[in-house]
Amino acid sequence: MRFQILGPTAALGEDGRPVALGGPRVRALLTLLALHAGRIVGAEQLVDGMYGAYPPEGVANALQSQVSRLRRVLGKDLVEFHPAGYRLVADPQDVDARRFEQLAQAGRQALQGGDPERAAALLGEALELWRGAPLTDAPYAEAAATALEELRLAATEDRVQADLDLGRHRELVAELSQLIAAHPLRERLRAQLMRALYGSGRQAEALTVYDETRKILDEELGVDPGAELAAAHLAVLRADPALGAPAARTASQQRQGLRAQLTSFVGRAEELAHVGERLQAGRLVMLIGPGGAGKTRLAIEAAQHEPGDVCFVPLAPVSDDADVPRAVLAALDIRDPLLHTADRPAVDPVTRLVTALADRKLLLVLDNCEHLIAATAELTDLLLASCPGLRVLATGREALGITGESILTVAPLRLPPPEADDPLDYPAVRLFADRAAAVQPGFALHGENAAQVVGICRALDGLPLAIELAAARLRTLSVSDVAARLDDRFRLLTRGSRTALPRHQTLRAVVAWSWDLLDESEQRLARRLSVFAGGARPEAAERVCGLPEDVLFSLAEKSLVEVVGGRYRMLETIKAYCAERLAESGEVDTVRDAHAAYYLDLVLAADARLRTREQMEWLARLDEESDDVNAALRWATESGRVGTALRLLAYTACYWYMRGNRVTSANLAAALLARLGSGPPEGLEEEYVMCVLVTGWQGEADDELRDLMAAARGLLAWNHLPMRVEFLMMLLSMYSGPPDDFSEAYEVILHSLPALPPWQAALSYAGAAFVLQSLGREEEAVDHFGRSLAAFKAIGERWGIVLVLSGLGALHQERRDYPTAYALADEALAIARELGAKTEIAEALCRRGDALQCLGDPAGARADYTIAVDLSRRNGSMETAAWAQLGLGEVALAGGDLEEARAVLIQARDECPEDWYSAADTRTRIDAALTEVSRAVSER
Repeated sequence: MRFQILGPTAALGEDGRPVALGGPRVRALLTLLALHAGRIVGAEQLVDGMYGAYPPEGVANALQSQVSRLRRVLGKDLVEFHPAGYRLVADPQDVDARRFEQLAQAGRQALQGGDPERAAALLGEALELWRGAPLTDAPYAEAAATALEELRLAATEDRVQADLDLGRHRELVAELSQLIAAHPLRERLRAQLMRALYGSGRQAEALTVYDETRKILDEELGVDPGAELAAAHLAVLRADPALGAPAARTASQQRQGLRAQLTSFVGRAEELAHVGERLQAGRLVMLIGPGGAGKTRLAIEAAQHEPGDVCFVPLAPVSDDADVPRAVLAALDIRDPLLHTADRPAVDPVTRLVTALADRKLLLVLDNCEHLIAATAELTDLLLASCPGLRVLATGREALGITGESILTVAPLRLPPPEADDPLDYPAVRLFADRAAAVQPGFALHGENAAQVVGICRALDGLPLAIELAAARLRTLSVSDVAARLDDRFRLLTRGSRTALPRHQTLRAVVAWSWDLLDESEQRLARRLSVFAGGARPEAAERVCGLPEDVLFSLAEKSLVEVVGGRYRMLETIKAYCAERLAESGEVDTVRDAHAAYYLDLVLAADARLRTREQMEWLARLDEESDDVNAALRWATESGRVGTALRLLAYTACYWYMRGNRVTSANLAAALLARLGSGPPEGLEEEYVMCVLVTGWQGEADDELRDLMAAARGLLAWNHLPMRVEFLMMLLSMYSGPPDDFSEAYEVILHSLPALPPWQAALSYAGAAFVLQSLGREEEAVDHFGRSLAAFKAIGERWGIVLVLSGLGALHQERRDYPTAYALADEALAIARELGAKTEIAEALCRRGDALQCLGDPAGARADYTIAVDLSRRNGSMETAAWAQLGLGEVALAGGDLEEARAVLIQARDECPEDWYSAADTRTRIDAALTEVSRAVSER
């Protein structure tokens, strides 16, 4: 068991969970015993700590009572009685206060021993144990609490000293200022602040701190500054190198070319740590990523954290490969000799660099080297081989490609997922809010603008530069205005810093810089790749764009595309720029047609496998490609390629149905119907009927759609055996239902079975079972369901298995065999979840809820129905949503809550589609339940 007294007292069991301790006296007792863990604490000392100077009468009995309570909570073995007092049987290491003291002592020893890195780690671990004021639950133990607070402050000073010795001057200034505000007479803290300011290049401010301290000490105490503060003052006046990091020169010498930043550094703590780790482990670190991702800023921050000499070399202004060595010489402030003679011939820049750096320990930062990649790589390789004390941190769009290079990709900032509770937990949103507050005082993220800010950051891919440009627009536009104008992002985001490089002043310039670095074939592929909505696999990109895979790989190496899960995708900003170039090229129709043709072939191949044991693999493949399938369908519809559009839609319908993508697919189908007019193109009747049926997925049909659906039913009989679109067999029966003569329908189904392919045969057995069930021939229905289930299992088709299990469950529900109905619904639910079939998940939940109602578990039924309502509405399955609402109404009715029952049932009735045969039973049950509600109300 572990004990915490550096804050509110807590005892943690072996599982890490807090133990309920009871009232304040018991907590005070435990606090005092834990403070002296492993040692006997006298009764008198415990009484003083628990009750103060004026204990109540009978305090001895009261103390024994509290000890008994504590032993019941912790266990008798942990609190021992001795003639001299009581003892908490615990290792001091298990008490945070004692652990803190040990770590603080070890940290101080490491600091005194010249190991600031170990000291910082130990002291940091010690200070992290504090959760608030010490001994909070023992208010009369003031002396012990004061002693602990003093130890904490001393440990903080030691940790600050370790950080100063490690060269972390800049990041300590704010912390030290806060500490001094809390402890204004603490001279060591003020000396440390002077050192931190001086190490940050702020000598004048360091001297001001001394003057302020001298005045405060004189006014408050009438004394002069002590030896430590006076020594710090003298060292600043003399620019003593000892004030910097160990073995460092003055601040100006060790930070050549490294400008102080004017804005906060947001959201890159993890990347910053990785850069530091890589620089410790190797001598060459390369930061790569798309334009605007923040590579330069990350490199500057990383360099600021590095001890020793640093030289920052901006290569963006350099236009010629031959000038790269001269740029490094200039950054190092190594100038050309003014006079060359026969005795002193000119030395080439590379030789001068090697000579200057041969014996020097230095971190060389080569920033923005993508346009000089070959020359930079050659120079870097030579310098690292010739200068053992040299390390290089470089930034660019692509790697240098030399031995020993450690590559770190600087990705866009993390974006909040849709379900995020607090968007400010994510760096992209935090950056926007930070920069917005700088141009619009008082700006804050709140419920009204949070969704718009998240949308802006998402539309801009989390690119820091783009987010900063968008936030800067809040000087003249509202958040909603910025969000609404992002469709024309290149026109909107044009107001960057005037002092920034030209290519960082506008979003268009950022992307154009990367574009201009591409060769002709890379530009051709980049613009053509913009037709992909969700990225592309290499084989797709090669076929649609007409260029070999190697060009795609080159774009990835140059950070124009990113690789995510084997797919090559463009950031939206880069895609928008490349789409403009595609429009300028006049290739839009050609490339879009190639894109549509590729995805038509894909869905043709996928549809044939969706109803086999390869189902899961192909569902996953279509999940990956669904955005592009939809984009291809939209293009074919909008451009009048109705044949291609119909086939794309028809062969994607099975996937959409299995995934429950009702709303989006219905809208796509409706748009296509609007282009088609009143009838199908010749030879595409099945595809046309499928389009009409998919349009019906949107829910309640208007008169025009009803007419179209009636006409479509007239094109194909209910027992039509599809020649091309196999899944149409399922939808026809679901929408139309069998004819009035069920007996004839059954004979038709039986007659057709021998000639059918495996999946259609399995479905036909299920269809026959449903017909037999309607005829009241239950035993035969069970037999046919069994045949169907065996057939679906033989071909490995999970969706069909769920269909049969649901049918069997309904049959057993009718028989009032509720345990079996429940078991079948539960099995169907498990397989539907494995399949990811949203509609079938919702239906199985409804079936299980029906069984639970009849088994006397209304709470369980309500839980299933509630989930089913939410899931159905999100995927547009209104008939299932009505079913789930019906179930909730029936539960409320059974519980006697007639008002809730009526409201829910009316909503179910309003949502239940009137045109779908499959919803007929639900409509009947809703009407019956509403009648029962009316009867119950009248009887009251």
